[in-house]
Amino acid sequence: MPPPLHGGPSRYKRDALFLGLSAVFLTALVMGNIIGTTKFIQLFSVSLPDWVLPLVPELVRDGGRYSMIIPVGLLAFPFTFFVTDLISELFGRRKAQLLVWVGFGMNLFMLAVMTVNFYLPDASGVSAGTTLFDGVYGFMVGNTIGSMIAYLVAQTVDVQLFHFWKRFTKGRHLWLRNNASTMVSQLVDSTAILSILYFAGNLGDNVTGPGALFILIVNSYLFKFFSALFDTPICYAAVHYFRDYYEDPEGYRLPERKRVSKKQESRVVRER
Repeated sequence: MPPPLHGGPSRYKRDALFLGLSAVFLTALVMGNIIGTTKFIQLFSVSLPDWVLPLVPELVRDGGRYSMIIPVGLLAFPFTFFVTDLISELFGRRKAQLLVWVGFGMNLFMLAVMTVNFYLPDASGVSAGTTLFDGVYGFMVGNTIGSMIAYLVAQTVDVQLFHFWKRFTKGRHLWLRNNASTMVSQLVDSTAILSILYFAGNLGDNVTGPGALFILIVNSYLFKFFSALFDTPICYAAVHYFRDYYEDPEGYRLPERKRVSKKQESRVVRER
C-alpha cells in the first residue's frame, strides 16, 4: 500500500473513513438478513396508460395497474453496493473484497449466535417474547443461508466487474463502472436470493409458481436498478469530497485539484 499523499489526510483519518464505510456496509447487511422477507411492502402503485400496457408483461401488473412490491429487507441492500463501489474506488479491489469476506463472516457469526440461543432452554415465566424470537429465528435461518450464497456471489461479481471496467477505461468514467458493475451484480443477487427462498418454501402462500416468483424478481431488480442510478451522483460527490483519501494500489489517480500559484493568491488578496 502506498504511503499517504503529501499533505493529505493522516493514516488515522484514512482508517477512520474505511471503518465508517465498513460499519454502514455491515449494519445494512446484517439488518437486511434479519428482517429479510418477514414483510413485503408496497412502495407505490400506478395506473398505466393504455399505450404502455402492451410494453408491460401481464405477470408484473394487475390489469392496468402496476405495483412496486418488495421485501422490507431489500431497503438496506443498496447501501451495501454503494459502499463497496466507493471503497473499490478509493481504497482498491483488495480492501473491497476483504469487506465482502468480513460481511460473510458476520453472517456466519450472527447465525451461530442465534442458533445457540434458540436451542438453549427457555427461562419460563421470565421471557416475554419467546414466540416472537422463534418466529424471527425461523425466518432468519432461511433468509440468511440463502442470502449468504447470493451475497457472496453478487458482491464478488460487483467488485470484480468494477475493477474490470476501471482497468478497461484506465481509471476514467466512474459512472460506467459504478452502474455497469452494480446493475449486473444486483440482477444476480435478486435472482439468486428469491429463487433460493422460493424453492426452500420461505416465501408467502401467494407465491405459488414461477410467474409469481418472476414478478418478485422483476420488482426487486427494478428497485435496485433505479437505486443504482440514483446513487451515481452521490458516488461522484463522495469521491470528490474524499479525493484526498485516495490510495488505490493499482496505480490509477483521480484528477488532481487545481492548484493556485502564489502570484494568483496575492492577486486575489489585493482584489479583496
